Amino acid sequence: MTAVARQVQIVEVGPRDGLQNEDRVVSTAQKVAYIERLVAAGLGRIEAVSFAHPQRVPQMADAEQVMAAVPREPGVSYIGLVLNERGLDRALDTGVDEINVVVVATEAFSERNQGMSLAASIRSAERITERARASGLQVTVTIAAAFGCPFEGEVSVDHVADVVRRCTGGGATEIALADTIGVAVPRDVERLVTRVRDDVAVPLRVHLHNTRNTGYANALAAVAAGVGVLDASSGGIGGCPFAPAATGNIATEDLAYLLERSGVETGIRRRALLDASAHIEAALHRQNPALLGRAGWFPPGK
Repeated sequence: MTAVARQVQIVEVGPRDGLQNEDRVVSTAQKVAYIERLVAAGLGRIEAVSFAHPQRVPQMADAEQVMAAVPREPGVSYIGLVLNERGLDRALDTGVDEINVVVVATEAFSERNQGMSLAASIRSAERITERARASGLQVTVTIAAAFGCPFEGEVSVDHVADVVRRCTGGGATEIALADTIGVAVPRDVERLVTRVRDDVAVPLRVHLHNTRNTGYANALAAVAAGVGVLDASSGGIGGCPFAPAATGNIATEDLAYLLERSGVETGIRRRALLDASAHIEAALHRQNPALLGRAGWFPPGK
């Protein structure tokens, strides 16, 4: 990639997508301490909680308690994942700044993930978006499995573009294209981003997993295609509990290193970010997948 002199915003998803697939449930106090460290690292948008049913995603059962304790600082926006209108009610009560609404691109995965057809999911997302916007919240609609489905296989660019168009009617302020199971390669990212960008005027964000070791190459492809917002999880933790083998969000620190060495600014405070990753590594009692915490920045001392 020819480096572009620009800044890319990283949305930190570790406290939500990073933790939701973990067997070890992290305490509320540990989650809040994790988020405090992420704020100190300069991350301005943090997906802090999910308002999924506690029995479905027990790691996120304390969403209200987490939101009641997170630091409220200027320039920091907290995002809550919302899957249905009951989840939106809970989100509104906690004072989140943004919500992330998920629509899965395929019928089989939509039924597994949300218990409804794709058409019903789109209608639900539209209602949630309209209500959230009326309450003053920013709304991202994430198109999950946009690059491939664990149950249906390949997902065509035309199909995803159609789903995106159908999801913008409620007033979404951002569309996120998610490689939920980590199957994309850079060509796929370039093709889908270009197609969707040409079809809709809503800003694009890309959510990548490194399941097949292509996540970082895909991030560069997204930036080269004009995407200004990327999701990442400090420590590289995460996955989807409803998709087989959907491990590994791209790591915030590894992504920041890649982007900054490529001439793209992230605004992240490096040492503070590594401190956040070390904190969650200790809370999970296992080594993070991210590599920068072990290898260190180059040149050393930066």
